[in-house]
Amino acid sequence: MLSYDQIAELSAALCATAETVGQTLSASAAELMAEDLAEYPMDVITNALWSCRRGLTGKLTLKAILDLIQAADGRPGKDEAWAIAMTTNDEFETVVLTDEIQIALGAAKPVLDAGDKVGARMAFISAYERLVAQAREDVKPVNWHVSVGFDANRRVEAVTKAVQMQRIPQEHGQKYLADLRVVPVTEDGRA
Repeated sequence: MLSYDQIAELSAALCATAETVGQTLSASAAELMAEDLAEYPMDVITNALWSCRRGLTGKLTLKAILDLIQAADGRPGKDEAWAIAMTTNDEFETVVLTDEIQIALGAAKPVLDAGDKVGARMAFISAYERLVAQAREDVKPVNWHVSVGFDANRRVEAVTKAVQMQRIPQEHGQKYLADLRVVPVTEDGRA
């Protein structure tokens, strides 16, 4: 939550951004918008306003700003989410996925198991979009987690890629990689 001083600073930034896109925003309207945006981190709001100044073609509205904030929350689009979900079919594959992907996949799994891949995709996308919209409305940050597969080489590759794509923090990636370096007991080593 932003402080009173930050809300005042944000109100001024909103007025200045409106001016750069060719419109006038009253101080009271800017203050209302700032209060509505106060639940987001200041750096995220600042980035959205920067994007507005660079490429907004319509009016500066609260919705335009929120759309930019939400698009930058780290959640993949529906098609990318479906592709990620489909990699979970291979038990040897290690997959890094969001809570929303995992839950939406659960909703689509019965249809997929019945052999209807198109129906499963439709069910997945419907559930995923609803879950993402709810998470964004609740200002819930994205939560990426690792679903470990059987192939040790793919584990390292998946975690390394997730760190490079900034889906999981460097420190979490290092912890996962350290945990994955534990060599499992082989049949020859069993007592």
